[in-house]
Amino acid sequence: MAMAASPDTEVVERPDPPADAGTAQEGPRAWLRRAAAEYGPALAVFAAVRLIAFTSFMWLLSWSGEYLTKNPRFGGGKHVWDVLGGWDGWWYQQVALNGYDPKLVPTTSGPWTLEQNSVAFFPLYPGMIKMVSTVTGLGPQGAGIAVSVLSSFVAAAGVYAVAKLLAGRRAAVIAAGVWGVFPGSGVEWAVYSDSLFVALAAWACYFVLTRNWLAAGVTSFVAGLNRPTSAALAAAVGVAALIALWKRKDGVLGPLSALVIAPLGFVGYIAWASWRMGSWSAYFELQRGAWLHYFDWGKHTGNVIENLLFGHHDYIFGYPTEDLIALFLVFSLPILIFLLVRMRPPVFLLVYTGITIVLVLGSQQIFGNTSRYLLPCFPLFLPIAVALKRLSRASLAVTLGTIAAASGWYAGYVLFELGIP
Repeated sequence: MAMAASPDTEVVERPDPPADAGTAQEGPRAWLRRAAAEYGPALAVFAAVRLIAFTSFMWLLSWSGEYLTKNPRFGGGKHVWDVLGGWDGWWYQQVALNGYDPKLVPTTSGPWTLEQNSVAFFPLYPGMIKMVSTVTGLGPQGAGIAVSVLSSFVAAAGVYAVAKLLAGRRAAVIAAGVWGVFPGSGVEWAVYSDSLFVALAAWACYFVLTRNWLAAGVTSFVAGLNRPTSAALAAAVGVAALIALWKRKDGVLGPLSALVIAPLGFVGYIAWASWRMGSWSAYFELQRGAWLHYFDWGKHTGNVIENLLFGHHDYIFGYPTEDLIALFLVFSLPILIFLLVRMRPPVFLLVYTGITIVLVLGSQQIFGNTSRYLLPCFPLFLPIAVALKRLSRASLAVTLGTIAAASGWYAGYVLFELGIP
């Protein structure tokens, strides 16, 4: 499982790729043909597994019919596709329609101390929903799904681009397919911001790998307007930039610009939201008081795991089926991390993956959401893809197809109907 770079030889040691003299003169059609030849197989595999998974999910919804008895905000609606706009999707649609009204409003409703407020949701995705809705005439849910679907393909291309540099073309194509069936992947074609974030994160990592520092910094900055966990991405870009500055391979301006620009998105939004609510810590107070989501050094995660091991559910936000899937994923992390480290990827990818995992497992949250929150850890797809590339095409098609059909349940129905996505 050898890879092209190692923790001791950072990616900035890579030689510059040879310039293609004809690329600069090629027209749009030639560029499109070249892009289709390069990314087409990966996007086709991703499209196939996602279509199978999505069809399976919709069929399960229709078969059970339980969504008809639920509130449209919480996994219900008149049609199966209405389920895709519930939960967090409802909040994103509200931001797209009404903007923000940041404030901290006390409440005595159960364990919550503050009323929920839409400012907890970062602005990039709802902003794109509003733009697409305005341009196309689609409603907010249709626009949100359109943004997510398109972003999921951009993410698949980004995962492929990174994986190809590190593990070869065949493994890269498979990695794009793994992105489509990973636990939590049911939100990729729903009104959720995950596809957009992974698209930005994957391409930011690609830009670091190819030493395009300004693009890496700007892409990380934009990702920071989408999710607070972009802190892991900014840290990874920062580590790569610092190594480049230390080794003096790419000058000063490029790496320094990436180092400075990368964290500005999430830092700027959190600072603005907190300022509007009257305190520099207000955003985190809102997350804790209104969503019971805060960093507790893994205490909640440990409590949930202990309960699940002995068949108990004495913890907040307990959803047995969803939680068991999350538990199996958590148990698989040491294996995936070991295999990834053994493949000797660049340091910044380990930093990105490691910080993301720490932020997820170190926080009190809905434990069943672990599968969704770990979707951005796409470097973990690499050892899976490298193992699967040994299969014949027929065996690989059967394997991915079967997993895709099953993912309609474990990554779709379970998240939206048996838990909270």
